[in-house]
Amino acid sequence: MSEQTEKSFQKQEAVFLNAKGVSKKNTRWYKDIGLGFKTPADAINGTYIDKKCPFTGNVSIRGRILTGTVVSTSMKRTIVIRRQYLHFIPKYQRYERRHKNLTAHLSPAFVGVEKGDTVTVGQCRPLSKTIRFNVIKHQRQTKGSKQFSKF
Repeated sequence: MSEQTEKSFQKQEAVFLNAKGVSKKNTRWYKDIGLGFKTPADAINGTYIDKKCPFTGNVSIRGRILTGTVVSTSMKRTIVIRRQYLHFIPKYQRYERRHKNLTAHLSPAFVGVEKGDTVTVGQCRPLSKTIRFNVIKHQRQTKGSKQFSKF
C-alpha cells in the first residue's frame, strides 16, 4: 500500500473496509464536481488518499472559478498561483499591470504540474490558514509564454 505514507492510517471516509463477501477491487469513492469539469482519470483509477481533494475527498467547490499561472510548487500538495490583471488610471488614461498571488491545494490527481503551467481553481471552504482554493483543471505551458499572459 503505497498510499500509507503518514503515521496514521489513511482511508476514504465513504468506504467501509471490513465488509464481508464483497470484492475489494472497486472500493474507490469519487464524485463529479459539476460545473462542466471532468473528473481526472487518476482520481478514478488512482490509489492516493487525500481528504482535501475535490474529486475524492470531503470538499465541495462553490463560489469563484479563477485561472492563473503556477509560480511555485515547492510545498507539499500546495501551489502558488499568480493572477495578472490591468488596472486603469483615470488621470493618465492608461493601464498598469498588477498581480495577486493565491495559494491552492493541488490534488495528487494532477501529476506533473510545473512552473508556468496554467491552472483553473475553484473556491472551497478554508482548508488551512491561507488556502481557500482547489485545483480543478490543469493545462500544460504553451510555447512563448514570456509575455503578459492575460491578453
